[in-house]
Amino acid sequence: MAYFAEVDESDIVLRVLAVHDDDEHRGQEFLADNLGLGGTWIQTSYNTHANTHSLGGDPLHMNYAGVGFSWDGTGFAAPQPYGSWSLDENYLWQPPHAKPDDDNQYEWDEALEAWTEVA
Repeated sequence: MAYFAEVDESDIVLRVLAVHDDDEHRGQEFLADNLGLGGTWIQTSYNTHANTHSLGGDPLHMNYAGVGFSWDGTGFAAPQPYGSWSLDENYLWQPPHAKPDDDNQYEWDEALEAWTEVA
């Protein structure tokens, strides 16, 4: 199966639909015209995350699209989790400070812009 994400006029993903492999080469036309769904459809790969294909193939558009993801003409990015986080080169959101690497549980505190230990 091939997957296509419908994006609205603000380039936000509305839904993701599967298309049979026989129609992959014309996915936009198949969904918009043949099925009568209209809209703008961008192909996305179920096996792509952080610009890496899990099966060793070519990654497609940085990440598999999900509802609410944004499209910028190059790749799909999840919604920004916190205002202080920034998008990296692989279209993943990164905090301003790395999460501590120990056995404790942490959560991000946006007001402090820091990781706080969960009791």
